[in-house]
Amino acid sequence: MILGPRRLKRAVLALGLGALVAGVGAQQRAARAMADFPPLGNFVTVDGLQVHYVQEGQGPDLILLHGAGGNLRDFTFALMDQLSDRYRVTAFDRPGLGYSDPIAQQNLTDGASPQDQARVLRAAAAQLGISAPIVAGHSFGGIVSYAWGVEGLQEANPVNASAIVSIAGVTLPWPGKLDPYYTVNASAIGGAVTVPLISALVPRSVVNGRIAATFAPQSAPVGYANYIGAGLTLRPDSFRENVRQVNSLRPHVVTLSQHYAGLTLPIEIVHGTADTTVPIHIHADEFIKIVPSANLVRLDGVGHMPHHTNADSVIAAIDRAASRTGH
Repeated sequence: MILGPRRLKRAVLALGLGALVAGVGAQQRAARAMADFPPLGNFVTVDGLQVHYVQEGQGPDLILLHGAGGNLRDFTFALMDQLSDRYRVTAFDRPGLGYSDPIAQQNLTDGASPQDQARVLRAAAAQLGISAPIVAGHSFGGIVSYAWGVEGLQEANPVNASAIVSIAGVTLPWPGKLDPYYTVNASAIGGAVTVPLISALVPRSVVNGRIAATFAPQSAPVGYANYIGAGLTLRPDSFRENVRQVNSLRPHVVTLSQHYAGLTLPIEIVHGTADTTVPIHIHADEFIKIVPSANLVRLDGVGHMPHHTNADSVIAAIDRAASRTGH
């Protein structure tokens, strides 16, 4: 059906009004989320960008990088307390998520690449006096940890990774296309219309359902959904940045993968065989064929969140990485 000029004008006005109302609702909801889940840590400034971090403990430096749609609360829920007795643990909000500022992009619909995120976080680590860190990343944080390691191939630097721990980490290019959830919401129209609508209207039941799906076939720990601060990710700016980071990720993974053969540092990988978010056969299984220094622990029947469901295996991998570096 072709709309006449008057109907088209009305449709455009209705769409604009709907987007405006949704935008107001989304901002109100974002304000509530920030009040309910304030920053847990401190900030450093890198090239005018604020980077939020939490640091606890003493010992060799360990950095924790969260996955897509998350924030550093994913680690402060439980894992950090299990490591801070023997490491100085620093968890960062990746750029554009949690309370860290986004990295400006030339293309409006692009999100920050793993390489650019690693550069910003390496600069933040330098300001904090972090030295030769073990860099552990979950999911999207995994590919940022590999970018951190690849950056270290360029020159000697105190913040170069001494080891990498990949927790269900993205590693290699995947076949096929992403879910339309990402392609639609990452677009210019989606960013202006659907993102504010989702931010304003998505019910808590849907959020809980997404958390459950991420943990499947295991279950989220008691209290996790109330602690993680999902409302922070639903803020329009964070929501847009997250979907754009995921939607524009694959070409950056292709570029990074060309440098993996140069990685000789200790690498420990923990990956579940039932992970449908970052499938092991596409990522970890293929990575260990490229990098001889990588050791893979396959967790049979485990999904995408082993640092919660199988924390002992992840902690053991971090300890092995430390041992392999001589710490």
